[in-house]
Amino acid sequence: MPAPNETPKVVALPLEETGKAKGETTVRPHPLAWMHHLWRLPVLIVIVVLSGTAALYFQPPTLRAIYSLTGLEVGGGTSDPIAVSPVLLERLEQGAVDVTPNDVVALGRLLPEGDIITLAAPFGSGDARVASILVGEGDTVAQGDLVATLDNEDQLASALTTARAAVDVRQAALEQTEDSVEASRLEALANRDRAQSALELAEANLARTEQLFERDISSQAALDREQAALADAQRELERMTATLSRFENGGSVAQADIRLAEQNLRAAEADLARAEGDMRQARVVAPTDGVILAINTRIGERPDNDGVATLADTSRMIAELEVYQADIRRVALGQQVHLSSEALGEEPLSGEVTRIGLEVGRQTLLADDPAANTDARVVDVTVLLDGESTGRAASLSGLEVVARVRATQEGTDNGS
Repeated sequence: MPAPNETPKVVALPLEETGKAKGETTVRPHPLAWMHHLWRLPVLIVIVVLSGTAALYFQPPTLRAIYSLTGLEVGGGTSDPIAVSPVLLERLEQGAVDVTPNDVVALGRLLPEGDIITLAAPFGSGDARVASILVGEGDTVAQGDLVATLDNEDQLASALTTARAAVDVRQAALEQTEDSVEASRLEALANRDRAQSALELAEANLARTEQLFERDISSQAALDREQAALADAQRELERMTATLSRFENGGSVAQADIRLAEQNLRAAEADLARAEGDMRQARVVAPTDGVILAINTRIGERPDNDGVATLADTSRMIAELEVYQADIRRVALGQQVHLSSEALGEEPLSGEVTRIGLEVGRQTLLADDPAANTDARVVDVTVLLDGESTGRAASLSGLEVVARVRATQEGTDNGS
């Protein structure tokens, strides 16, 4: 038995080995902790949906290869597909297009075969405004016909009149110079002839005086006078001959006067040509034969980017179609096309495919359905209308039509 003041001994008992470090505690998970990770599930679903939608829209080569190997078609598993041509869907639902399984349906627009020309204000017209319009919509014009005039015409016409008067003055000055030169030439010629006659007379007088001197009838002084007269006559003839040479054989003095007058005339003619060119700044003319489609500016207005009017040759009409990219393989050159629109009535227009574009672009013609696909990828196809259809479409440039291309098996093979 221990003493009353003795401290009891502490004996360490052996502990069970649990595999945990000394001092480490065990924390039990909360029963609802797994619910904190549920937010990842909707995020994963959204990512999968967006990836699938993007794959169907852009159709990468891998997805196309899968469809090619499996023989599947986008939207082929439903009676109401959303990834096929929106034009075909809309028209089929409305029953407006009588199509066969091989037909290709597309939206298009009627246009003249040539370009639609904007008759803009002439270069250099500045702030000039329209003074008169000489044509109306639907009028037929020929190349060079006057379409409209601008209010700077009077000012430019005055400058043109002044330039023409200057040409007349310079022309008269040239003629006057030529006449003066010719008169001087004739005068020099006459003086030369008189000098020649005087020389011949002096020679005759000298010969006679010499004979008289030899017979001692004439004096030495008389002989000297005749010899001096002959010398003077020779010098006068030489002087008159030199004067005449100034006006003959391209004499420099006379030709210089004429050249100066000619240069003045050419300068005046250049001013006239410039004034005539400036006069074109006041006139809007038709650059080619055609029909006035629209008048875009009124009298008193300054022509803007739309120009004074639009002009086109409607003797040959075409339709520009936008064929859905999945259907372009079934379109070939020479295929017959029928074009319909409410504005055309029950009788459609006819034509044939003359050009197939080489580039896939974004759709610009949209259907009336607000739910229609507005970002479709299309290929431009040109259709040349026949003679009868051209006559009906000539007054309907820009009309939106529905085209039905009679695709054949041959066309399908050509496109594959």
